[in-house]
Amino acid sequence: MSYQVLARKWRPRNFSTLVGQEHVVRALTHALSEQRLHHAYLFTGTRGVGKTTIARILAKSLNCEGGITATPCGTCSACQEIDGGRFVDLLEVDAATNTRVDEMRQLLENAVYAPTRGRFKVYVIDEVHMLSNSAFNAMLKTLEEPPEHVKFILATTDPQKIPVTVLSRCLQFNLKQMPAGAISGHLAHILQAEGIPFEAPALGLISRSASGSMRDALSLLDQAIAHGAGRVEEAQLRSMLGTVDQDYLFAVLEALIEGDAPALLQIAADLAMRSLSFSAALQELGALLTRLQIAQCVPSAIEEDDPERVRLLRLAAGFSPEFIQLAYQISVIGRNELSVAPDEYSGFVMTLLRLHAFRPSSVADFVAAVTPRAKSIAQVAAKPPETPSAQPKSSAVSATPVSIPGGQNLDWHQIVSALPLSGLARTLAQHCELRLISETECCLRLAPVHAHLQMKPSPERLQQALGDYFGRPLQLKIEVGTNETDTPAVAAGRERQERQEQAIASIEQDSFVRDVIESFDASLVESSIKPIA
Repeated sequence: MSYQVLARKWRPRNFSTLVGQEHVVRALTHALSEQRLHHAYLFTGTRGVGKTTIARILAKSLNCEGGITATPCGTCSACQEIDGGRFVDLLEVDAATNTRVDEMRQLLENAVYAPTRGRFKVYVIDEVHMLSNSAFNAMLKTLEEPPEHVKFILATTDPQKIPVTVLSRCLQFNLKQMPAGAISGHLAHILQAEGIPFEAPALGLISRSASGSMRDALSLLDQAIAHGAGRVEEAQLRSMLGTVDQDYLFAVLEALIEGDAPALLQIAADLAMRSLSFSAALQELGALLTRLQIAQCVPSAIEEDDPERVRLLRLAAGFSPEFIQLAYQISVIGRNELSVAPDEYSGFVMTLLRLHAFRPSSVADFVAAVTPRAKSIAQVAAKPPETPSAQPKSSAVSATPVSIPGGQNLDWHQIVSALPLSGLARTLAQHCELRLISETECCLRLAPVHAHLQMKPSPERLQQALGDYFGRPLQLKIEVGTNETDTPAVAAGRERQERQEQAIASIEQDSFVRDVIESFDASLVESSIKPIA
């Protein structure tokens, strides 16, 4: 016997085996059980979601020899002939190839005759939106007042093209796309029944590639079984589909946390070497960022048995929610810009470097530079004018040296500048305030807005560096609270801001620049001015 493809072999034969369309099954089941039968049904939805399958099950329910029922027996001659496509009173018409009015009139002329074998004569018209306007007009009268023995089942992927006069005469059911979880579960059931070994992550790849179509998923599964020589494995499936391994995407996010631009370039080179799709990589990166945002906002939504749960939660703790939103937008826009980039590799690299440029540490430095100045302005605006006798107050809080046993004063700013740290560990140190150093421990304070910087292994690296600096083992303790003095990051940001303001003032006072502004009615773009290091 010749091989039968999985999409045909495992086509549902009754409503109980139908996957993912519970709302349609519920309505039809109740209608059949209560004998409340309409003369015309319209099923809409994208490809492969079960429009024709439901039409055939409904035809069996109407013509089963056991009577009109929501659970056709599947064993009587009527049910078996419908399953085999041989039932004389089930007429399946492809409207894409029978669009003319003459063909529709000939079809409807036969509707007046009683069924040959069944209880009802059922007309299933697929892709009904392809009919011409004349053909629609020809079927209107019959569709509105058909003979009692006739049932119409229309199916389409584009209901907007169907005249309103036809829509108003039908019960319309919108079939939704299959959820990825439902597709994976159904594929697992099929493979277990077929005795084919498989890996669960591979089914997830098929589900996402099928884009909500069960028929596409089954076709991809057939291809995967052939490609894997009777096995469905994740590695082979990624090779077949050209999809990007999740490890690459996790590596991108880990490189962003560490501020490691060379690692990002290496990831791009690895993808290019494997000839993987950069568009698919950015699409998958956007999906991963969505899962990270969900892990941040609703951690319980990440299933306990999710194999990537630990990595997701760890990365979710390493980014602020605001950065995840920004990174998602950069990924989506970067994917859209691939077509106008010099080449896809360049577009992908620039998207990764754009993520690097806006990574949390660089954004935090900018915020640190702006916040003290904005706070001072807000405080001045909120306070009433001071009396002449009042003493002037400093607008910024200076760093306070911390004493240790032995009377030695230490400046945390100098210590941080001397520590051999990089990446997230250095960012953590720069945003901390020194509270206490004893013979055995070092206590730091970190503002709540930067609490995510404590992600491992940064505290361990900072503790090791402090131990090396002081020449003795130190236990690092970090408390979360409002800083009372300037952190090195705030001080560095204020210094950059002051140098920027000095550079702008110097340019504004330049005689040549003033002459150009006056002569050409020009304006100065302050964002283009950079101080000389």
